[in-house]
Amino acid sequence: MISRELAVILKRAGLAWHPASGDRFQLDLPDHVEAEFEADVYTVSEMTIESQRTPTGTILGFNGTTEWALDSLTIADAVWLPREDQLRDLLRGTFRALRRLPDAFEVEVEFGGEALRFEHPDASEAYGMALLELIGRAG
Repeated sequence: MISRELAVILKRAGLAWHPASGDRFQLDLPDHVEAEFEADVYTVSEMTIESQRTPTGTILGFNGTTEWALDSLTIADAVWLPREDQLRDLLRGTFRALRRLPDAFEVEVEFGGEALRFEHPDASEAYGMALLELIGRAG
């Protein structure tokens, strides 16, 4: 799972999220509301937090969670924390390799005939950095 900081940057860059069971997220609310729950990570699950499509968009319904004073949350009020495999899948055909270096992981992608490499001690973060670059170049 990537860091909240990188997840927020990806969201602001335009990464679309279609919630599915097993996805993890955090609240993305104004600072005065969010502070109490900022560190909490939630998981989409049919039993507790269910993704529901409505005519106005996707909401995350909280089913029977006693610690919450809300019944649902719009997808705009959540920040997705994609897993390593989800990030790799989002890179699609641009992904070339994941390499283990002495102190980091290196993700290599190819975009427009150019090989791009991203290093980070956490493989998920390296994937996320590569995805952010691709979103920026595609936009």
